[in-house]
Amino acid sequence: MASNKKYWKSVEELDTNSIVETLQQSEFVEEIPAGDFLGDKESLEESSTTRRDFLKYVGFSTAAASLAACEGPVIKSIPYVVQPEQVRPGVADYYATTIANGFDFASVLVKTREGRPIKIEPNKLASSNGGTTARIQASVLSLYDNMRLKSAKINGAITTWSKFDAGVTKKLNELNGAGKEVVLLTQTFASPSTTRLIAEFKEKYGNVRHVVYDAISESAALDAFQEKYGERGLASYNLEDADVIVSVGADFLGDWQGGGYEGAYAKGRVPQKGKMSRHVQFESNMSLSGANADLRVPLTPSQQKVAIAKLYGYLTDSSVGGKLPTAIEAAVKKTAAELKKAGSRGVVLTGIQDKGAQAVCLVINEVLASKAFSPETPVKIRQGSDAAMSQLVADVKSGKVGGVIMAGVNPVYTLANGEAFGDALKKVDLTVSFTEREDETSAYVTYLGAAPHYLESWGDVEFKKGHYSLMQPTIKPLFDTRQFQDSLLKWMGSGESYYTYIKSTWSTGFLSGSSWNKALHDGVLVAPVVAVDAQEGDVVEGEESPVTNVSAAVAKLSKATSKGMELTLYSKTGMGDGQMANNPWLQEFPDPLTRATWDNYLTISQADADRLGLSLEQSTFFTEARHDANGGLNGTYANVTVNGVTVKVPVMVQPGQAVGSVGMAFGYGRKAGLKTEMQTGVSAYQLYANANTVQDVTIEATDGMHEFACLQLHNTLMGRGDIVKDTTLEIFNTKDAKVWNEKPHVSKDHAMIPVDSPDADLWSSFDRSVGHHFNLSIDLNSCTGCGACVVACHAENNVPVVGKSEVRRSRDMHWLRIDRYYSSQESFNADVEKKDNIAGLGSSLVEFGELENPAANPQVVFQPVMCQHCNHASCETVCPVAATSHGRQGQNQMAYNRCVGTRYCANNCAYKVRRFNWFLYAENEEFNYHMNDDLGKMVLNPDVVVRSRGVMEKCSMCIQMTQKTILDAKRDGRAIKDGEFQTACSNACETGAMTFGDINDHDSEVYKQKNDNRAYHLLEHVGTEPNVVYQVKVRNS
Repeated sequence: MASNKKYWKSVEELDTNSIVETLQQSEFVEEIPAGDFLGDKESLEESSTTRRDFLKYVGFSTAAASLAACEGPVIKSIPYVVQPEQVRPGVADYYATTIANGFDFASVLVKTREGRPIKIEPNKLASSNGGTTARIQASVLSLYDNMRLKSAKINGAITTWSKFDAGVTKKLNELNGAGKEVVLLTQTFASPSTTRLIAEFKEKYGNVRHVVYDAISESAALDAFQEKYGERGLASYNLEDADVIVSVGADFLGDWQGGGYEGAYAKGRVPQKGKMSRHVQFESNMSLSGANADLRVPLTPSQQKVAIAKLYGYLTDSSVGGKLPTAIEAAVKKTAAELKKAGSRGVVLTGIQDKGAQAVCLVINEVLASKAFSPETPVKIRQGSDAAMSQLVADVKSGKVGGVIMAGVNPVYTLANGEAFGDALKKVDLTVSFTEREDETSAYVTYLGAAPHYLESWGDVEFKKGHYSLMQPTIKPLFDTRQFQDSLLKWMGSGESYYTYIKSTWSTGFLSGSSWNKALHDGVLVAPVVAVDAQEGDVVEGEESPVTNVSAAVAKLSKATSKGMELTLYSKTGMGDGQMANNPWLQEFPDPLTRATWDNYLTISQADADRLGLSLEQSTFFTEARHDANGGLNGTYANVTVNGVTVKVPVMVQPGQAVGSVGMAFGYGRKAGLKTEMQTGVSAYQLYANANTVQDVTIEATDGMHEFACLQLHNTLMGRGDIVKDTTLEIFNTKDAKVWNEKPHVSKDHAMIPVDSPDADLWSSFDRSVGHHFNLSIDLNSCTGCGACVVACHAENNVPVVGKSEVRRSRDMHWLRIDRYYSSQESFNADVEKKDNIAGLGSSLVEFGELENPAANPQVVFQPVMCQHCNHASCETVCPVAATSHGRQGQNQMAYNRCVGTRYCANNCAYKVRRFNWFLYAENEEFNYHMNDDLGKMVLNPDVVVRSRGVMEKCSMCIQMTQKTILDAKRDGRAIKDGEFQTACSNACETGAMTFGDINDHDSEVYKQKNDNRAYHLLEHVGTEPNVVYQVKVRNS
């Protein structure tokens, strides 16, 4: 037994009279029953000491996670993707499960080590929503959040679930007897089983109303779709089937309508046989979609309404009024002509929060007979109703509601009038909230239910009609939590568990002869589409009349005008709706466009910033203004007023922002349930009146200077075509590769020779054809800049979080960064032309300075940069202790225990990809993030060492993953197939922008890409011969 073993940590423990012995005797009032828990199975079963008692002794930290991991999954009916005979130390196991937190929905694989979930991977078997975003990748860290709610509470005091159930059931019966209404206010579950369960709960009590609430609403699109097609959902789009993609205010590469479109989009963006899709974006805020567009047209939100009306008019040859600036009008007309020419290969998307605009968009796609448009399989991952929520708020305030039971929502934070709603909740007889942490709403309810993380839960999801996914626990609950659905079953008097309830739903519903175990193994199921699904949530008629006449809707849209400046609220790629604000990976995740971390801000055009006095002068040698001496970016503050509500917000000048408009991100400004370090930014929900993302706004400059923490301080390439190579589809198709992908030359003996010539090589030759030789190919056409790879790298390689002040000092630890560049002219090619035409001292002094400033509406490119693993690595030659060296498989390797921190390697690296541990980031209270937390450290990958202070670190090209693949194949006695070799970043990339593999396998995809006409190396003229290759960016413009 474990309790019979004796360990000692120091010689002082051997002295029975020492202070150590005294402290040990007084540390616990009674002895910890370790033998009951760590001993043999029989004594554990016979022990009267419960698991909860043991956790009271040791605390809800490492022991909780360790015990839960040891116990493994709840049900043994093949819950693994790879079924082990037992949990084997050192061997990873994988579960298929689903994240469905009301905002992010995806079918994923969960990597576990010794029973601990440590990594999220895409589920390649899923035909819908099988990819991962930065937030989904980071969600595993939220499992180990020590700020989670650990048990049920009544009036703020910890209680048992039996007392919790007794109190709630008594109130439900009293309210039922008194005829008072009970409202279930929930997130979008998109769960067939939950919908069925709530229907039975309503039948049991009779006085129940179900309101579905999305923090960031898509109600206008849902209402329009429901009116037209009779089913609540969102149109499904397969952008791979589109040759012309037109978006009016829809950031479909971001979180528009739940996201998940980037994979199909990217397939059409790579030139194949001389063709690629064309993307036109009309928008106010610079978004990921706009940044990736071939043509981006900035316009205000009110002009977007006029633009979609005119687009309809041009496509249907009907007369539509309304006025637009000449350039925008011409762009709309030209786009309509392109759509007409494309016919069924064209598609139009819109994010305008107006039911009329959404209805017009549906009609446009029907007029085009778009193959990419599929109303037959509606998307189900948004179901919220603005009308139903508005009615509930009014009823709660008027006292018409007897009880409110909430699950997965935080209305006190996410409603514009949240605190007023919270005050009204206090007067309601029964208030219950199921939540993972004590959020803003928790202070206003009587009964607080501790909800489990999705990695501890059972569930099912219907992503879109006929496309189902299962959620299963990958670890036993760390704390005394219980699912909302299990609670409903108990309150109904049922002894059934939610697991058996789901299984019965599937067995009698849509398995259609398929095996439950296979569905659980795969995590997904595609079933035949049958009748209209049962609706999630009750139907409430809104104030807005139905769109029965499209012409009338078009006429109304064409008359849209603004009263002044317009604010567009949006969700950030990293933070989303804010429910994972206590996740340090996401706080330190840089915004793809502004490259800012730990903040939200008001995005504004340079012209408006100058007009409103919100600009800062460029810093000089003698003054600090826009930048501090350490390079940190500064910004002014503005008072932003919407509907009488004023907030003070830092200002970020954003190239591409439409003049007359500003933007601000949701998800920040939270306080409750967060560590002090995570309480960042300003809440934009205060300005989210009537759940409309567009608001009339007044902006005034105010006092103060804000310090931003940005990972990138340079904005343009200044015409350097050797970093990002960019061309047009026309040149790509008609010119030789030497024109648009010119190989650099260097001088030798006063003669220019190709840089890859043996005569230009200062290194001795080395035969790399034996064994494996790894390369990573990055296609700039496919990379959308989403950043999922950045967080995946953090999770796989134990990259530390350093905090805002260190990031501001350029001491971030990201192994992988995604550089974002703006053009200074209308295009990158124009930048190169301007640079090449600079002549003379006077011209260079002026025009080089101009090239530093982004254009008002620039082209944008994203370039992932990590260690290039150079075959002729300049870092290796300068290390005095041989801490960095080159392996036979092409990887530049670090021996951390040899490194003495001279930083010569970082100084000599042309790509600036090495990171220095200025401090010890683990177990250091100055860096109070997950590595300083016993529970948070459970997410660490045991295959990768945690680096110490004074050590240099960098991308290892996931050598632990490549070696595991080699050893697995060796154990099985087989050859390695192409695609088996992966890195964390390549595996997380849904768009296929990153391809990793062995170039000594001449049939591999990476070998083909390395030798493609589009292939080039970053800073190739330096002669470092990197093992990372990029593909030339081609634009259909």
